[in-house]
Amino acid sequence: MIVIPAVDIKGGRCVRLKQGKMSEETVYADDPVQMARTWYSKGAERIHLVDLDGAVGGKRVNADVIRAIARSVPVPVELGGGIRTLASVEFYLEAGVQWVILGTAACKDPNMVQEACERFSERVMLAIDARGGRVAVEGWTEDTDRSAIDVARPFDGLGMAAVIYTDIKRDGMSVGPNLQATEDLARALKTPVIASGGISGLEDIRKVMALSSHGVMGAITGRALYEGTLDLEEAIRVSKETEISS
Repeated sequence: MIVIPAVDIKGGRCVRLKQGKMSEETVYADDPVQMARTWYSKGAERIHLVDLDGAVGGKRVNADVIRAIARSVPVPVELGGGIRTLASVEFYLEAGVQWVILGTAACKDPNMVQEACERFSERVMLAIDARGGRVAVEGWTEDTDRSAIDVARPFDGLGMAAVIYTDIKRDGMSVGPNLQATEDLARALKTPVIASGGISGLEDIRKVMALSSHGVMGAITGRALYEGTLDLEEAIRVSKETEISS
């Protein structure tokens, strides 16, 4: 199990949103590169990056900052937000990103996602972001009528590194992750699942860890770390103890 700190980038700064709403941002740092270094210094084994401007715009926006982060921390980084083409996938992999995360493309250009998985095996992740049980795309600004399992299942077994599941209504709200939906998705797939959205403290980390036997490999957390309700070093220690005890 792995605990992954999130660095969300908007306008070149490190921010957190509430329920993905671009108008409801809290700025936590003017320098996302330094923020990533801070999480590395506290024991992060990987870092989750999101280009929020890219997610809404459907194109690369904060690429220079992302490249700088990838080159400045000696742990792998994963990146989502605005990656809609094979060219963007290749661009970021060459820039030092270990895993690219595709979300909107899974609904709007599934052939591209399939080709990316085939060309870059184990370096592509799928982001499944759901609101009210239905997947949302285009930076969470557009809802679909498809379920998380329906979107993810066609890509299962194609060499994806993981599927990241986010309950949008919980994201940035510190109300706990949607454990049931995360478990349901993990049970339906062979691909490992990462929980995201709503982590509020150590107890939520423990609850996610309890899903490891169903295929949940970790949790992404942001606001709880920035607000101080979760200590990254302690969360990592607990996750390792869970591994040892299991």
